Amino acid sequence: MTVRACILTGFGINCDYETAHAFRMAGAEAVRVHVNDLIHGLDSLAGYHILAFPGGFSFGDDIASGKVLATKCAHALRDQLTEFVAAGKLIIGICNGFQVLVKMRVLPGISTDGDQDATLTFNDSGRFEDRWVNLHINPASPCVWTRGIERLYLPVRHGEGKFLPATDSVRRALITKKQNVVQYATPAGRPTMEYPLNPNGSVDAVAGVCDPTGRIFGLMPHPEGYMFPTQHPRWTRGPLPDEAPGLAVFRNGVEFAKKHP
Repeated sequence: MTVRACILTGFGINCDYETAHAFRMAGAEAVRVHVNDLIHGLDSLAGYHILAFPGGFSFGDDIASGKVLATKCAHALRDQLTEFVAAGKLIIGICNGFQVLVKMRVLPGISTDGDQDATLTFNDSGRFEDRWVNLHINPASPCVWTRGIERLYLPVRHGEGKFLPATDSVRRALITKKQNVVQYATPAGRPTMEYPLNPNGSVDAVAGVCDPTGRIFGLMPHPEGYMFPTQHPRWTRGPLPDEAPGLAVFRNGVEFAKKHP
């Protein structure tokens, strides 16, 4: 079976080539598809197993990061997205893509009344953060994208990456349901609120969450930004794994899609 991944592009999305290449390295057929092609019927989500919302600055982050693209997709692609999710297919949102999924009310999917139950807002530092971070992976999470992964070291590059639940009940539900998949951590792997290890002040050090099924995943760090050992900031100064850890995230998605067509 050939897994087909739809990589959205257009309107300021700028990590589409890297994300498509990551899926190809993981064994998928990755196709960059302009958002308007889906809206106007030139392509359809029905022909894909995975949908990716890559990073970037969609619509220049006007109003708020990801808000305009989220509104556009929520209205113009509502039926396609509903059918895609109902069919048990996979979605990943990275950085701006995570912001889009949250503001589309797809993630974290706690509220039953359709309300937006979280947001991603301005970093506590008040500035754009471009650095590498240690990440702890919740081993009890239902997320299919992180299975078998204990820790990650990935780059972040964002100005609005602070994860903020709408209410304390949403916060507690994320913990209870193990949907807080990825957390900013110390080099030893312990979740932390300490800056700059936690670059944005996210509540509970959350760097990524999944929906209750574990099939829809969003995170602020960029796994497609660490696909080769030479992308590591210390690649000339120390031993590194033969395979860059970011690839594992994409391979998990592709392998799951193969087993659950």
